[in-house]
Amino acid sequence: MKVSLQPTLNDGNMDATQQNSQRQLAISISAIAELMDRDIPLNLCLILDHSGSMSGRSLETVKKAAIRLVDRLKVGDRLSIVVFDHRAKVLVPNQIIEDPERIKRDINRLTADGGTAIDEGLRLGIEELAKGKKETISQAFLLTDGENEHGDNNRCLKFAQLAAGYNLTLNTLGFGDNWNQDILEKIADAGLGSLSYIQQPDQAVEEFSRLFTRIQTVGLTNAYLLFSLMPKVRLAELKPIAQVAPDTIELPVQQEADGRFSVRLGDLMTDSERKVLANIYLGQFSEGRHPIARLQVRYDDPAKNLTGLLSENVPVEANVVGLYQAANDPGVQQSILALAKYRQTQLAEAKLQQGDRAGAATMLQTAAKTALQMGDTGAATVLQTSATRLQAGEELSESDRKKTRIVSKTVLQDS
Repeated sequence: MKVSLQPTLNDGNMDATQQNSQRQLAISISAIAELMDRDIPLNLCLILDHSGSMSGRSLETVKKAAIRLVDRLKVGDRLSIVVFDHRAKVLVPNQIIEDPERIKRDINRLTADGGTAIDEGLRLGIEELAKGKKETISQAFLLTDGENEHGDNNRCLKFAQLAAGYNLTLNTLGFGDNWNQDILEKIADAGLGSLSYIQQPDQAVEEFSRLFTRIQTVGLTNAYLLFSLMPKVRLAELKPIAQVAPDTIELPVQQEADGRFSVRLGDLMTDSERKVLANIYLGQFSEGRHPIARLQVRYDDPAKNLTGLLSENVPVEANVVGLYQAANDPGVQQSILALAKYRQTQLAEAKLQQGDRAGAATMLQTAAKTALQMGDTGAATVLQTSATRLQAGEELSESDRKKTRIVSKTVLQDS
């Protein structure tokens, strides 16, 4: 596997007479498969809520979804299953798939009872996943339908950060309408995975399948994007870098020992680009082409059991002109709109929490217009519906809030 790294400025031209300029730098990163690459085994952990509220159709469809995943695992893949109510236990210890029928029997024996302790399930799940991480693609699916009533949400976030340190990816699935979207989003963001909303039980099979299909395309892991900025170039001070695809996540920036800035990307897929948007400020430059940054990706290749590999060092240049005319890139504009949609929705949620319903409705309308500009009609409909309800004096249901959160982070898939 190799890395594809493609940087593009939102405006490739700069005005030589301007003392200061601001630019958005979009970077597309993916894995490129080579002919000699072998399949990389998956190391999957299912962390499943089987509390009392999951009784009946809910748990039955989750069991069905889990069994379908067992059927899709190949020889050499690894699986573990952790289940939790107000306690947690290992249902299937981390193992190479050899007896899938026994695993399916174990899943089918699950019954619903007790309360909810997400942090204990997450702790055991990370322990099991870590046992099989060598030379594999390691991912967890954490599914819950409730609040962490018997646990500690701060502990959940610490475990998510621990998972990131182990190069484990966490995907969270909220089932029904009573789960805590803030906590599940923070777990998924820290683990650089996806937040999914299963509104109706029957959607569980489809959502598990969608996530599983995505992880089958992972080629490289533990990727970091490294920035070298030239003199007179700096990152914005507040939220300078975000991922905008496949999901929108604010990325924390670290400084490396060599002075470069880095952001963790996690897994790189072969069929889907990770898109990152950096907000940069530039001083005045003379006319001509000027290097403003160099970009590189540090990554692991589990197929070859190699770590700390480096991609090509790719230059970013600005064309500084005396008679300035904008050279706007429509692709970067899409990334800018995706981030704007996310941040506008966040502002709306903050205003709603403060009791400012009118302000929240206005921001949701703004986000809906941004979604329309992107061509994201699904998000525009959801956001405008929530705005209209607030303007009519109605409360947003839990379902409304969760749909709003999901569409702010990603473009809805057609089902």
